Amino acid sequence: MQANGTEKLKSAHIGLKFGMSHIEGALAYGAEIAAICDSNRENLDFAGERYGIPEEKRYTDYRDILGSNDIDIVTVAVPDQQHARISCELLYAGKNVLCEKPLALKREDCEEIIRAERESGSKFMVGQICRFTPAFEKAKQLIDEGVIGEIYFAESEYAHDYMYLVDTWRADPDRHGVIGGGCHAVDLLRWLVGDPKEVFAYGMHKLLPTVAYDDATIAVMKFDENVAGKIFVSTGCKRDYTMRTLIYGTKGTIICDNTSPTMTLFTAGEDGMAHEPEIIDITVNNHNAAREFEVFADSIINNTPVATDAVEGAKTVEVCRAIVESSASGRIVTPDYDF
Repeated sequence: MQANGTEKLKSAHIGLKFGMSHIEGALAYGAEIAAICDSNRENLDFAGERYGIPEEKRYTDYRDILGSNDIDIVTVAVPDQQHARISCELLYAGKNVLCEKPLALKREDCEEIIRAERESGSKFMVGQICRFTPAFEKAKQLIDEGVIGEIYFAESEYAHDYMYLVDTWRADPDRHGVIGGGCHAVDLLRWLVGDPKEVFAYGMHKLLPTVAYDDATIAVMKFDENVAGKIFVSTGCKRDYTMRTLIYGTKGTIICDNTSPTMTLFTAGEDGMAHEPEIIDITVNNHNAAREFEVFADSIINNTPVATDAVEGAKTVEVCRAIVESSASGRIVTPDYDF
């Protein structure tokens, strides 16, 4: 391990479609790939050949990784329904786990992961990747520096057309679009603004007739007094993928997203009038797996807290679940953050 600056940190990677980004993140960090795993042999061999990983380090069963004592980090990029079971087994086997978002689809599964994290003593990170997206990192910096004053309203959207995905595990009724994809926008607002105290939502279902859940949802949130927010999730929209986000403050406004090379900053003069907007150049990296892996690896080496641990991931899922519940019931829902 790289704690002493000599030994390489060793990583294993489970789920090799989306999970290949985690292999690249590990390689960018300088880690040694100790194992890769996918139940689909074609995916497994494709990744193995692409990254030069020998046959003896390729597994079709993640349980073959549990007994290995020289693995420092395991990334989990399997369907959401499997997050709890695989993550818990890895944690109890003494592995530090970086699991894709959302943490899980059900509250009881979130609680199970939290319990495993606490009882095992292993470190756990949920991959809320928007916290490592350059435009959103810059927005967070500007907010923390007080550039736009006190936030009074913020909104974000998750616009992603699932039309070509409706026959996959994403069509599972438990994987509502708000939980499975909208968790990006929800977690982003939680990070930038705080935990919403109340949620009210409407749902629409016009675009994906073969799935059981709403394919568009709009949610209004109340944070602290005089602070509100809005989330829009559309998994059937006819447009390019985006997470357009606006943050309104008493001294200025930020407009940004995860796919554009610029963001816009409005600030006000002493007279309260807005200046001409500042256009800020931004690196486009809407899945910054290298930075995500680096942050988790550093927390392991330095034994420091993980910012997006299991509780933090569970809080995001709880807000998503509150949105789904409100949309179904027509009532205001108060998220329960007691984990």
